[in-house]
Amino acid sequence: MDLKKTEAPVNTTTIDKNLVDAPTDNIYEAISIISKRATQINTEIKKELLEKLDEFATYTDSLDEIFENKEQIEVSKFYERLPKPQALAVQEWLEDKIYFRNTKSNLD
Repeated sequence: MDLKKTEAPVNTTTIDKNLVDAPTDNIYEAISIISKRATQINTEIKKELLEKLDEFATYTDSLDEIFENKEQIEVSKFYERLPKPQALAVQEWLEDKIYFRNTKSNLD
């Protein structure tokens, strides 16, 4: 997932309910799918951030050696400015980029 190219809003926006539930005809099912995708996105972002911050980690017990690392601060600021995982998931949902299937309808 390329976080730099996303068009998801950083601020809260109102979305037409009919657009959200159109693919499933059920708002609760749509929100459940979006929620699961948001959890996946959050996990990916957290893993990526921890990998990048691990490069700056120092494993010393001395408090005298603590210093500001400008690159580490910039990485942290970048991730703070990103849209929330929920906004990213909703954007993916509206752009029809999330694959989902209803297993109950296949059993009938």
